[in-house]
Amino acid sequence: MADRLVYVLNGPNLNRLGKREPGIYGTQTLADIGAMLEARGATLGMTIAMRQSNHEGALVDWLHEAEDKGAHAVLLNAGAYTHTSVALLDAIRAISVPVVEVHLSNPHTREDFRHTSWVGMAARGTIAGFGARSYLLALEAAAEF
Repeated sequence: MADRLVYVLNGPNLNRLGKREPGIYGTQTLADIGAMLEARGATLGMTIAMRQSNHEGALVDWLHEAEDKGAHAVLLNAGAYTHTSVALLDAIRAISVPVVEVHLSNPHTREDFRHTSWVGMAARGTIAGFGARSYLLALEAAAEF
């Protein structure tokens, strides 16, 4: 079976993982998470395209690119844009590639403003609250699409 391409898109401040509020986000870096995903993806016949940007427009462009490149799925941790970005909502709705929303922490146990997810309104599903393992669970879910 040919490898299926999975985009893993990460939003603002996720480049600071391992340093940023480890009590909430853990001590693993984004590079650590990428390595875990690549290893698990190899066993699932999936190729990982891992990206991070602090800029909303880059995430929108990469969502479009995922469809243009024939991606199997997108795992999206939009960070704070989850709760503010109608542009990401529209971009997810504009593509046919299934998107899985991913969060390290559980937004519903945090501040009230984090309880609304614009990304979740268009995502196929959401996995949150399991730290770095949230990404692996999302990848395993995407393998079933």
